Parts: sequence; C-alpha cells; structure tokens
Amino acid sequence: MRRNGWIVLALAVWVACPVAFATQAPNSAADPVLEARVMAVSEELRCLVCQNETIAASHADLAVDLRKQIRTKLSEGQSERQIIDFMVERYGDFVRYRPPLNATTVLLWLGPFALLLAGAFALIRTIRGRQKQTPLTLSEADRARARQLLADTDSHP
Repeated sequence: MRRNGWIVLALAVWVACPVAFATQAPNSAADPVLEARVMAVSEELRCLVCQNETIAASHADLAVDLRKQIRTKLSEGQSERQIIDFMVERYGDFVRYRPPLNATTVLLWLGPFALLLAGAFALIRTIRGRQKQTPLTLSEADRARARQLLADTDSHP
C-alpha cells in the first residue's frame, strides 16, 4: 500500500514538472524587425472571434493563425498595405480595427452621433412637455374636503 503511494507521487511529479518550468513561447520570428512589422499589421486588424480586440492582443486560435499568415506574407516580401488589403478582401471591412469611412461603414461611424442627438432631442422634448403641463387645480368642493381630511387627522393623536 505504501509502495503504491510513492508510485502515484512519482507519477504526479513527473507529470507536473514540465508545467512548473513552462515559460511563455518566444516570438515566432527570429528577426525582431520582422516581428515588429507583424505586430504593426496585427494592430490594424480585428480579431474575428473576440471582435473587441486586435489580433495582436487576442489569444484566440484564429488570431494566432492570422499572425502566422501575416508573418509568412511579410517574409515573402509583401507590404503591410498588401496584407491588409488581402485581409479586407477576404473578410470585409469588418476585419479592420479602424474601418474607413465609406458607404458601407457610414452607419458605423455616424450611428453613435445620431443616437446621441436623438437622445438629446427626446430629453429636451420630455422636459419641455413637463414644463407646459398646467398645474392641477382643485374645485372648491375638493378643497373643502381636503381641509376636512386634514382637520380630522390633526384631531386624532
């Protein structure tokens, strides 16, 4: 029984050792200039999985694959512009982290301002509508009844 415990412990240490000494993988490019160019292009492209990160910041498998593809294309001599154009052709303007202003992206650029103006218009209209409301006027009978109710509550402790 004791011998089995030592075997299990030895197996656990053997399995855990590689994990304990693991470090982050080095940059895939041996050339730091190439890696800087890869990151510059990656900062311009949106991760299609995360959608709120660039592929430079994302750890999704697709982002890793796209960075490898960028690295390969740069190694083959393509320019940053050619790579971005290739990605836009393949995935559409959505892949650009900062899409250009054109007919297909005008709503994306102007939509937030339109919503802000619509909200301001609705707020102003609501405020003005409340100011125009006439105050509630009571008839003489209602006033007499209110006085009676108040007098009744004052007389009861």
